Amino acid sequence: MYCVYIIFSEVLSKYYTGQTNNIDDRLRRHNNGLSSSTKSGKPWVLIYKIEFKTRSEAMLLELKIKKRGAKRYLTDIG
Repeated sequence: MYCVYIIFSEVLSKYYTGQTNNIDDRLRRHNNGLSSSTKSGKPWVLIYKIEFKTRSEAMLLELKIKKRGAKRYLTDIG
């Protein structure tokens, strides 16, 4: 299973969208500063996730969210 996730940093007041096949490990890596794009926003909080059977499905939604913006996407699905 693959999941698309959105995390939020209160420090930066920003969202980050990604996809992974291990959400627990990925969130740990974000919060331990092991991802250069999110290391300044610790702590990150998981606010949304959705699972897919294939990575390609997850990647399609990730791209859609990134084009739309995570905040707007979350408002749309509201």
